[in-house]
Amino acid sequence: MVTRVEGFDRSVEPFRPELLAYCYRMLGSPQDAEDLVQETYLRAWRARERYDETRSSLRTWLYRIATNACLTALEGRGRRPLPSGLVTASEPLAPFRPGESASWLQPLPDSSLAAGDPLGSVIDRSSLRLAFAAALQHLSARQRGALILRDVLGFTAAEAADVLGTTVVSVNSSLQRARARVKEVEAEPDGLREPSAAEQRAWVERYMQAFANADVDGLKQLLTEDVVMEMPPMLNWFAGPDNYGVFMEWVFEQAGRDWVLRAVAANGQSGFAAYRRVGDAYELHTLQVFTVTDRGISRNSVFQDPEIFAAFGLPAGLDAHGAGDTA
Repeated sequence: MVTRVEGFDRSVEPFRPELLAYCYRMLGSPQDAEDLVQETYLRAWRARERYDETRSSLRTWLYRIATNACLTALEGRGRRPLPSGLVTASEPLAPFRPGESASWLQPLPDSSLAAGDPLGSVIDRSSLRLAFAAALQHLSARQRGALILRDVLGFTAAEAADVLGTTVVSVNSSLQRARARVKEVEAEPDGLREPSAAEQRAWVERYMQAFANADVDGLKQLLTEDVVMEMPPMLNWFAGPDNYGVFMEWVFEQAGRDWVLRAVAANGQSGFAAYRRVGDAYELHTLQVFTVTDRGISRNSVFQDPEIFAAFGLPAGLDAHGAGDTA
């Protein structure tokens, strides 16, 4: 016999992956998104007796609760940018400048969504791309909500107004301003074809092989002319294959040329974790997430944050005897 409690839990649980993706787009942090989804389910449980299915669908009701939780969480918080959206470009060998006061946009592990949406049928992975997530951070909280609900999730203006607790006129006004701002700040130019997931993975695998061989010329051949590398929590970022090459020569000189790489997937994009040789072991150095176009790799977002490493379940080190080759 199914109890009412069990029935409620079974009804709301399938929405968890898409609510996590929604809260991530709003907050820009996987951990904050997880916390807000938990808060959403707690609020939903407490209010379950007041849910009126004649007024709105269960999905809309849950999004209303999640949105209220996100808006409350965003009060008084600054945005989570990437360095390229915050400061001007630097020279590739300029001294590192820590962004000590900044809360940076963090990548979202694909694995955090896969368990509840194994086929990717519910969640549009392209709307999780780091460039789009970074562009959302330039919007006010309510503009962010309006854009995601209308353009990403396909809610009607009336449904979005219900979720946001406002009017259709207000939603349409916020949406218009949000679209204009996102178009202004999105990093990728129009007209570029996004390769298939398999093609993107192939580009990144070629990059991984060149990286493992410390082949700087090989790396440069895979880059677009306007490629960007950024490295939060450092403010430094730069553009162009030549600058990229100069920096990578320095990396290999400073950190050595013996690396083990492990493939990862984040924000619907390919990447890898890089472990450098230190004595008799390999030490986790960075997590790198790539934007790939039909012309090559156009962006490498390099993260060096223990919180991000933990979110991806990456071990801090690998034994040199069991590390194996690049994967």
